[in-house]
Amino acid sequence: MVRPQWIGMLLLCLVVAGVFAWLGQWQLGRAIDTDPPPPGATEQVRSLDEVAQPGEYLPEPLVGQRVGTAGSWVPGDFLIVESRFNDGVEGYWVTGQLRLSAAVPTPTPDAAGASSGASGRVGPQPTSIAVALGWASTEDEALAAIERLEAEASDPRVLVTVSGRLISDEGPLPPPSGADPQTMTRMSPAALLGRWHDVDGLDVYRPYLASSAPFGGLTAIASPAPDESSNVNWLNIFYAAEWAVFAGFAFYLWYRLARDAWEKEVEDLEDAAAEGDGEPEPTAS
Repeated sequence: MVRPQWIGMLLLCLVVAGVFAWLGQWQLGRAIDTDPPPPGATEQVRSLDEVAQPGEYLPEPLVGQRVGTAGSWVPGDFLIVESRFNDGVEGYWVTGQLRLSAAVPTPTPDAAGASSGASGRVGPQPTSIAVALGWASTEDEALAAIERLEAEASDPRVLVTVSGRLISDEGPLPPPSGADPQTMTRMSPAALLGRWHDVDGLDVYRPYLASSAPFGGLTAIASPAPDESSNVNWLNIFYAAEWAVFAGFAFYLWYRLARDAWEKEVEDLEDAAAEGDGEPEPTAS
C-alpha cells in the first residue's frame, strides 16, 4: 500500500470520494427547504404574471396557488373535457382559451368568489391561458353552456376577470377505445393548444387555471386548498445517502485492489518456493 503506484491510486480515490461527498452534500442541501412558503400562502390571490410565466413549468410549492388575471375569450375555443369528478360525481368540464389583455387586472375575490380588478401587466406578445370554466353533470348541459359562452365571446372587446387555482398540466392521453378521436379526458393545455384557433406567434402558459367562479351557467369546480407539504424531501435524502455509500466504496475499491495485488505476489512467491523445493538432486555420472 505504500508503494508509489498504490499511493497514486489512493490519491485518485480521494478525488473520486471528494466528488461523491460534494454531490451528497448538494443533495442534502436540496432535501431541506430552509425557506418554505408560510401556511396558507396558496390562498392569497396573486397576479398570474407574478406566479408563472408563459412556457415555464409551475414549481411544486406554487401548485394550487390562487391567482387572478383578465382577458377575453377566443370564440370557437370552448372545448369539453370528459371524466371530471366534482365532489365524487363524474361529469364534464367546459374549457376556454383566455387571451390575456395588455393590461391585466389582478382580481380580488369577494365572498362569493367573484373578482374586481387592479392593474398588472403582461408582455405585448399575444398570450393565452387555458381555463376550466365550470362543471356540468351531462354533456348536453356542457354544450348548452358553450352556446351561452360563444354568444358572450362574440365581442372581443368584452373583458372578463378570472380568479382561481393555477394547476399543472395533467398531460394528454389518447381517447378511450371506440370513442371519438377528439375526446379529451385530461386537462392538458398542450392538447387544447392543438385545437385552438389563432395561435400563430402565441405564448401559452403550461399550467391551467381552474376558475373559482363558474361561467356560462355551469357549476363551480370543487377545488380545495392543497395540502401543506413537508419541508423535507426524503427522496433527496436517500440520494445523499447513496453518494455517501459511493464515496466509501471508492476507498474499499483501493483497498481491495491493493490486497489482490499483494495476495498475488505472495502466491507467486509460494509457488516459486515450492518449485525450488521440488527440484531433483543432481546425480553423479
